[in-house]
Amino acid sequence: MTAIKHALQRDIFTPNDERLLSIVNVCKAGKKKKNCFLCATVTTERPVQVKVVKVKKSDKGDFYKRQIAWALRDLAVVDAKDAIKENPEFDLHFEKVYKWVASSTAEKNAFISCIWKLNQRYLRKKIDFVNVSSQLLEELPKVTEESVPSGENQSVTGGDEEAVDEYQELNAREEQDIEIMMEGCEYAISNAEAFAEKLSRELQVLDGANIQSIMASEKQVNILMKLLDEALKEVDQIELKLSSYEEMLQSVKEQMDQISESNHLIHLSNTNNVKLLLEIEFLVNHMDLAKGHIKALQEGDLASSRGIEACTNAADALLQCMNVALRPGHDMLLAVKQQQQHFSDLREYFARRLASHLNNVFVQQFTQALLQLYNRSYFLSVPGHDQSSTLAQHSIELTLPNHHPFHRDLLRYAKLMEWLKSTDYGKYEGLTKNYMDYLSRLYEREIKDFFEVAKIKMTGTTKESKKFGTEKTVFRATLPRKESAVKQETESLHGSSGKLTGSTSSLNKLSVQSSGNRRSQSSSLLDMGNMSASDLDVADRTKFDKIFEQVLSELEPLCLAEQDFISKFFKLQQHPSMPGTMSNQIRQMEEVKISKKSKVGILPFVAEFEEFAGLAESIFKNAERRGDLDKAYTKLIRGVFVNVEKVANESQKTPRDVVMMENFHHIFATLSRLKISCLEAEKKEAKQKYTDHLQSYVIYSLGQPLEKLNHFFEGVEARVAQGIREEEVSYQLAFNKQELRKVIKEYPGKEVKKGLDNLYKKVDKHLCEEENLLQVVWHSMQDEFIRQYKHFEGLIARCYPGSGVTMEFTIQDILDYCSSIAQSH
Repeated sequence: MTAIKHALQRDIFTPNDERLLSIVNVCKAGKKKKNCFLCATVTTERPVQVKVVKVKKSDKGDFYKRQIAWALRDLAVVDAKDAIKENPEFDLHFEKVYKWVASSTAEKNAFISCIWKLNQRYLRKKIDFVNVSSQLLEELPKVTEESVPSGENQSVTGGDEEAVDEYQELNAREEQDIEIMMEGCEYAISNAEAFAEKLSRELQVLDGANIQSIMASEKQVNILMKLLDEALKEVDQIELKLSSYEEMLQSVKEQMDQISESNHLIHLSNTNNVKLLLEIEFLVNHMDLAKGHIKALQEGDLASSRGIEACTNAADALLQCMNVALRPGHDMLLAVKQQQQHFSDLREYFARRLASHLNNVFVQQFTQALLQLYNRSYFLSVPGHDQSSTLAQHSIELTLPNHHPFHRDLLRYAKLMEWLKSTDYGKYEGLTKNYMDYLSRLYEREIKDFFEVAKIKMTGTTKESKKFGTEKTVFRATLPRKESAVKQETESLHGSSGKLTGSTSSLNKLSVQSSGNRRSQSSSLLDMGNMSASDLDVADRTKFDKIFEQVLSELEPLCLAEQDFISKFFKLQQHPSMPGTMSNQIRQMEEVKISKKSKVGILPFVAEFEEFAGLAESIFKNAERRGDLDKAYTKLIRGVFVNVEKVANESQKTPRDVVMMENFHHIFATLSRLKISCLEAEKKEAKQKYTDHLQSYVIYSLGQPLEKLNHFFEGVEARVAQGIREEEVSYQLAFNKQELRKVIKEYPGKEVKKGLDNLYKKVDKHLCEEENLLQVVWHSMQDEFIRQYKHFEGLIARCYPGSGVTMEFTIQDILDYCSSIAQSH
């Protein structure tokens, strides 16, 4: 054990400025015996640090390595298991309990005794020693640590012989002196005893000389001894002071350790407080709605420009607060939940208030427009001789009512409508329905009266045989009818807007009503056309054309203005699900289902694109917004291309190449006929895809009609590739002339024609009749078959020169077979 102790001191602890005091060989209790060493050490530098170090022998070499170290101040309990009987087991309680079994009870007792002494000397906190014999727990002598000369390698008790006898290595000077001494004595190595006697004699001589010298200088020795005594007293005083300083520093160290731990906790607390403050600031900055915004949402004036602006800003701020991206855990906070509920209530309340106000604005505008319309209709309906003068005053200009003031008033609410659309789509849809209902009724009456004015301007006055008294009667009766009609229309509109929740079915019904209104207006316009043809002479034709042109010129800006207003007010161009967009058609393409039992043929969306492009070119070929149409073309054609390939990949009845070939041929033909300049690249791409898949289908369907002959010549080409000269191939046993003739005889002209006829029937089943590509495909197959035939002839000519071997049918035979088959079907 002493050798191991010296080795550990030299290899592990000396490099770390530590001194090994005690060692015990142990293994973990209850496990396989993997031995290690527990070492009690102290540092050589002050303040002294006491540790228990676990050292393990390396598995890969004969050296030791430091595995783990515990500070002695962290040791709480030492349990020796039994204070009376000898027991090698003991426990050390650090942050957890470590159970050990020593190699011997003596080593265990020596190690525990050393731990007890170190605890008594260096630690203020006392360790609990349980089940330990009282003999091991001896009191230390009252000697301060500083009384031991520094640099001496003594034990904790100051009396361990093992510490005194510790091995000390020679330094370089000592080694040099010994070598010089041994060189001066020839027998230093051969006769060690004689050399030792010589050294002993010389040492005695030197001791004697030294004693004589000391005695000769007794006075100086006495002075020196006196000085030494004084020096020792000073040293004792210094050591006492150092000891007191060390105790003070030890206390300061413990306090500093506590302060360090406190500082760590304070730093951790400050860090947490900063993070908490950041989270609170985030929530306050992003989820706090100003009181002014809340007041605007609850009480803001929606009739004035200033109030509308305040409500718009407040609604945007509310939306930002509601849409803030919360961090993990925020949604579990009660305050956040309450704030979100508060925002939701505010949004619901303001949405109801906004929808109600806008509906009232619709009703007011509708009422005002109806009053103007009925005033105009009243003067037109009064019969009598003054009608022409009335028309001259009130309807001399054939114009439709101007809705710009109404649009201007409503556009102030455009941003609020956008907010309503994103937050409460039900109320937005209800407002949309009500406005469409109001608009359809208003335009129905305005356009109807507009056409009446146009007819009156064409035909002149109506019946003038009625008397003037009748005019008074009509005048008296018209006014109350006008007031009651306006009241009825207004009540009808209020009734329809009772619930601001629209639905698709409601909109569909409304669109049907609008289409009926348009049919009635169209019939009025048709009546004008019929009237002009039957009632007017050629002289009045110019007048009719002028009035008819004026009618159209009034209708177009009215429609465009209303369309522009609706797009801006209702934000329809941003609606993702508007019916009729270039997205719906692409989605319909993706949803196309093909039959698993019949041919695919030309896909429906390919035919629909042809119809759409033809109609669009006939109407909008030279339109001002041609650029928008070109964009639509590009998106549509890409959708067609992608979905043709999708359907082709999913097809089971019809080969993929046939679906691609036929549909891209149709697309190419359509684009070539319409000559749409923006789709030139797509036209070239369609042609290329058609050509590629035609060739692929021909090669796949034709395959190897002369299969055995193909295999034979593939073997010939393989021999040539291996380095055999072409003219020497016929000397190969498997590829001689006899084998070639045998293979050729299996393909007489009759068999070839039969195979081609079956191929034609197979192709006919795959191709559709509407595209009429059968003859094109058949001609391509004929060319491919002839190409293979020429390839075989070339190989025969090169590899079997002068053999006279030829095929039993010629190229002309192939042409005749193909022509005959095509005509017979």
